[in-house]
Amino acid sequence: MAQYVLYNCGPSGNCYKVRLFAALAGIPLKILEVDLAGGEHRQPAFTALNPWQQVPVLQDGEIVIWDSQAILVYLAERYAEPEWCPPDPLSRARVMQWLSVSANEIQHGPADARLVRKFAYPLNYDHAVRLSSHVLTTIDAHLADREWLALHLPSIADCAAYPYIALAPEGGISLEPYDAIRAWMARIEALPGYVPIGS
Repeated sequence: MAQYVLYNCGPSGNCYKVRLFAALAGIPLKILEVDLAGGEHRQPAFTALNPWQQVPVLQDGEIVIWDSQAILVYLAERYAEPEWCPPDPLSRARVMQWLSVSANEIQHGPADARLVRKFAYPLNYDHAVRLSSHVLTTIDAHLADREWLALHLPSIADCAAYPYIALAPEGGISLEPYDAIRAWMARIEALPGYVPIGS
């Protein structure tokens, strides 16, 4: 049995960030599904793990980490090869920039559009679509002359940004205009160990 337990919800892009990185880095996870529709995340046992009542949550022995970006950093620092999150200040800053973009611009653009279209969340869809256009155009320009978001090799920055960009069509956001993004996605999908979101 894996030492690391991931409290997971299959359709969640944030949970998928962790599963994707773990698969690419060869880190075994024991997956425990959390019944969000049934309100399991609001029960005392889960709230004791994460007071925000959100997935994912990682349990490593007595250690509990919540928030997908934090989990990526923890696993990369502790159990993966250094290139996934290098220790030098400049590389670290470049990776953290993209973790922030993933939690903010990507979350409130493509991810929110998907929440409305796929799960009927009461969010402003038009705003999410407008933001998505700006976000994807900016990222596409960034990737026009480089292979990876932050570094010269894939890093947790790519794992953090990939899911909700790849899932953008589920929110009615086409990726057809963004050649550099689609090429970057293909590079991620060609990495050894890659797993699709439904796996």
